Amino acid sequence: MKFKRQIFGFMDLIRFKKMVPKRAAKLAEAPATPLPKTYRVNETAKILHPGMQKAELIAVKEETPDMKTFTFRLSRKMMFRAGEYVTVGQRVGESFLSRPYAIASSPLTALEKGEISVGIKKAGFFSGIMFDKAKVGDLFQIGDPSGFFFHDGIRDRKNVVGIAGGSGITPFLSMARAIAEGSEDFSLTLLYGARTEKDLAYKDELDRLAGEKFKVVYVLSEQKSDKYEQGFITAELIEKYAGREVSVFMCGPQAMYDFADKQLKKLGLCGKFVRKESNCTGVRDVEPKEYPLTVHIRDEVFKVKASASETLLTAMERAGLNVPAKCRAGGCGYCHSRLISGKFTIAGDDKRRLADKKFSFIHPCCTYPDSAIELEVPKGEAEE
Repeated sequence: MKFKRQIFGFMDLIRFKKMVPKRAAKLAEAPATPLPKTYRVNETAKILHPGMQKAELIAVKEETPDMKTFTFRLSRKMMFRAGEYVTVGQRVGESFLSRPYAIASSPLTALEKGEISVGIKKAGFFSGIMFDKAKVGDLFQIGDPSGFFFHDGIRDRKNVVGIAGGSGITPFLSMARAIAEGSEDFSLTLLYGARTEKDLAYKDELDRLAGEKFKVVYVLSEQKSDKYEQGFITAELIEKYAGREVSVFMCGPQAMYDFADKQLKKLGLCGKFVRKESNCTGVRDVEPKEYPLTVHIRDEVFKVKASASETLLTAMERAGLNVPAKCRAGGCGYCHSRLISGKFTIAGDDKRRLADKKFSFIHPCCTYPDSAIELEVPKGEAEE
């Protein structure tokens, strides 16, 4: 309804008094259809940002002697970009442990069927437990899809070279599946390095997915065969199968990154044209020593021990504290906590924002103690 101002003020007052019955009449004319209890935008937001959720392990499949695929039925459907990861967590003894794992399944599988698969290599504490003890029917907690290891049409070239080693094949399998189903639109040439043929995970499916937009080349370092390339993934191999006008995505061990970086420089590939999936921060090689760690979580204060060789996040998990954890490499900032006092060392590059450095925030997932430490830490999302 429009209210047109009259010449005389008292007429405006009279018309204003009539607005209430006019509005009541308009409301009476409206249909009695109940208002919706939810809206599509809210439902979409729940799928894009499902939060921490319970999930049931419904299948376990051995891919290689030291790698398995674990498939979970989600409590809530989710949508993700092929190449992202989720955290998988479970209470082990007094501690709630979680680790980030790249998603192996396709985006539409999670969206339409409410299922998600991750590849787990038997390496590390929690991954070893998953590999040896996890069984169908067990319940876990799955975090939001996260990460930046996916194709972006603005940032990346249409032609992508994937360099994979070990369990680093997992995000590329998701990309290949997404390309096949049409939820991603780019061309991927995958160079997959392994020691021997038996170390190639998902080989049968990768071969089935190969087509116009997805090609796979296997490179074996310790087995000679006419069917495969030999040695390591070199600049010559990259140029042979994909040329130089490409974006490069790498996922694998640090030794592979160090070697590949030198090869890519020969092709003039660097900067925004090269993306690496970060590896979790591991144990550092120092003299064994323990430091007192004081942790403030809201109104509670905990005093625990922290080993000089392990990260502050690991120390808090060992003590059974419910603290946030996601990438475990210092890149996402999810665990960022305020340092009250103490000396520390950061693994690798310091990925904190300038504001975090200025106001004494650190990422416990990639920070080792060098003295007694006192921290203020957010409460984790894990359900008690």
